[in-house]
Amino acid sequence: MSKAVATPNAVNSLTSLMVPLADRLLLLPNVAIAELIPYRAPQTSEGMPSWFLGQIAWRDLRLPLLSFEAASGGHSEVSADARIAVINALGGRPAVKFIALLVQGIPRSIKVGPDLQHAGVHLEPLELEAVSIGEEVLKIPDLIGLEQMLADAGLI
Repeated sequence: MSKAVATPNAVNSLTSLMVPLADRLLLLPNVAIAELIPYRAPQTSEGMPSWFLGQIAWRDLRLPLLSFEAASGGHSEVSADARIAVINALGGRPAVKFIALLVQGIPRSIKVGPDLQHAGVHLEPLELEAVSIGEEVLKIPDLIGLEQMLADAGLI
């Protein structure tokens, strides 16, 4: 019977970010966010879904700015602490490398390990899981599902 031995290259934790939204906290791996930028008003168009806030310019690109809250059944809010998180797109679409997400403040870095506790709370659409870290309940977002909503609406 062999015993599992930790090697110097074994990963025991993942650097993640607690991302504040208007009505919840998201938990994202650190590598999911390409950059956090100051809020800037997006270029809007009439007749768009409530979760699509418009387009913003970033590094010579035009990115769709989304409200996760509105996409998952809530409402969008731009507070005095609003920022934009530029998220690495995960959907495998060659023309879509990044999407922008409205956040309410500066994400906080934390380390999460295999002992992450499931939180027995109701999940909204686009929430894959809820976990507890200390007193906080964090939601793990379905970023591929969010990107699919953009595609389904013909916005990417």
